Amino acid sequence: MMKTMNKITKLGLAAVLLAVLFASCVPQKKMLYLKEAQMLSETQSVNYVNERSIDYKLQPGDNLYIRFVNIVDERSAASLTGDYASRTASSDASIYLQSYTLDEEGFIELPLVGKIELKNMTVDEAKAILQTELDKYVNQTTIIVKLSNFNLTILGEVNKPGMFKVYQSQINLFEAVALAGNMTNFAKNSAVKIIRQTDNGSEIVTVDMGSADILSSPYYYLKPNDIVYVEPMKIKQWGFTAFPYATVFSIISLVVTVYALFRKNGSSN
Repeated sequence: MMKTMNKITKLGLAAVLLAVLFASCVPQKKMLYLKEAQMLSETQSVNYVNERSIDYKLQPGDNLYIRFVNIVDERSAASLTGDYASRTASSDASIYLQSYTLDEEGFIELPLVGKIELKNMTVDEAKAILQTELDKYVNQTTIIVKLSNFNLTILGEVNKPGMFKVYQSQINLFEAVALAGNMTNFAKNSAVKIIRQTDNGSEIVTVDMGSADILSSPYYYLKPNDIVYVEPMKIKQWGFTAFPYATVFSIISLVVTVYALFRKNGSSN
């Protein structure tokens, strides 16, 4: 009887320890970025060509922050320097209220100039068109144009999922993941989905951030309103991320206690 109890106890403890071990371990190779690049020696170097073209085309509903500066006015001219950035820093709400929204047909309406179609133009192209039109009415005035609604949504296996505002002209996938606090230990970096709005609807693309080839992918640089979704590994679907360690230790304590009682009773008999 005692030998049987000893075997059962040992098997039970071994099973519990194995469960804890597998629940707390994720293969390192599944968590690495750019695996091929890390295999290179210190003397090796590989270039991944990726043209950093800012080709986002303005669409109805986009908001443009537009500022007019008269370069003759010294105070306005000073706003073209660093002082401009400090004095114009404000909340998202105020930026939205100060911006011009493209209507359903892709037009905006400016004082003096009137309605101008900007649909399917880049920000630089829109700036050039607006500057040309403005020069017809005002002399020695320059125009500053910025896209004020560069939003990204990052979901799934990241530490801080949510919607993020990007105050720069472009951002790549790694920078976006960094905004969300990096991926969790259970993120499947080989299956990161990018959901992008196109003229024909929504496009879903799966990219592998574990492969160095992502550096030359046309989806390496994100566009306004992209949604990035990081899938979980299957190990998470098995429920190991919320492993009941307290319950396991309680069971171990119970097994040890029962074993001690049986052993004590067996010795007394």
